[in-house]
Amino acid sequence: QVQLVESGGGLVQAGGSLRLSCAASGRTFSSYVMGWFRQAPGKEREFVAGISWSGGSTYYTDSVKGRFTISRDNAKNTVYLQMNSLKPEDTAVYYCAARRRIAGIKFMSVDEYDYWGQGTQVTVSS
Repeated sequence: QVQLVESGGGLVQAGGSLRLSCAASGRTFSSYVMGWFRQAPGKEREFVAGISWSGGSTYYTDSVKGRFTISRDNAKNTVYLQMNSLKPEDTAVYYCAARRRIAGIKFMSVDEYDYWGQGTQVTVSS
């Protein structure tokens, strides 16, 4: 069982930056693939970024490539999402998610993740 708690959301102007954090409970954090998803009002939850258990592999949805960076610190049981050059269309509730790792597979679907945080609101003003 993994419990996830996000923090770091807020209101920022277009072009600004935010850093989201997701703290995980448990002693097996390094066994989990981690992902960030977001959900805007009236839209389905969508994949944003994922990271392998070691941090050696990262992957992103096209709309955030070059602007967002996912990273993790297994010693602190924490995964991060650095968001730069924010746009109004990035406005959403951002969720952290976790699942057991399977070597060589990238997980980008909501259905593939087993554990979810409560979400943190990110609002980008124009």
